[in-house]
Amino acid sequence: MQVNLPPDLETLVKKRLSSGGYNSVEDVFRRALEAQDAEESWTAEELTAHIEEGFLQAERGELVDGTQARREIQEMKENWRQNRASKR
Repeated sequence: MQVNLPPDLETLVKKRLSSGGYNSVEDVFRRALEAQDAEESWTAEELTAHIEEGFLQAERGELVDGTQARREIQEMKENWRQNRASKR
């Protein structure tokens, strides 16, 4: 399949590639489409429940600092990549 992108989208794809977080143009598109699918799978009620749970956690003092949050997100990202690689 050939896809013709307008210059602004081509610039965005190149920017994503240069960030080092993506291995190929296919990877950029695959992750964007999967993220879109994930967003569409949440109902308004589910999203509201997640937000409310976050507020409750904050009230209980269950927050993490930025360094820990980045570490946890990086760990989740690495696990996600490993899972995807094993499915191929």
